[in-house]
Amino acid sequence: MRGETAKAAGEALLRRLRRLVARAATVERSDRKQLLALIDDIETTRHGLLRECAAIEGEMKQATTRATAIGAYLRNSQAGRGRRHN
Repeated sequence: MRGETAKAAGEALLRRLRRLVARAATVERSDRKQLLALIDDIETTRHGLLRECAAIEGEMKQATTRATAIGAYLRNSQAGRGRRHN
């Protein structure tokens, strides 16, 4: 499972994205260098967020698989004991 450091990293990426959006609102259209740097920073942050999303998706799939396995184990153990209380 993701630890606190991974959670903090994801939150840091979201804060960075908010700062970049605020910076984008103040950049002049004629400032090509600053626009290129901003685009690069946004793309880097975007890729980081996509990695975080993929990691979370993997954890969700793993949790679903575990829940299914636990349910199957529970059903099997109850069937073996003859389930007296229906």
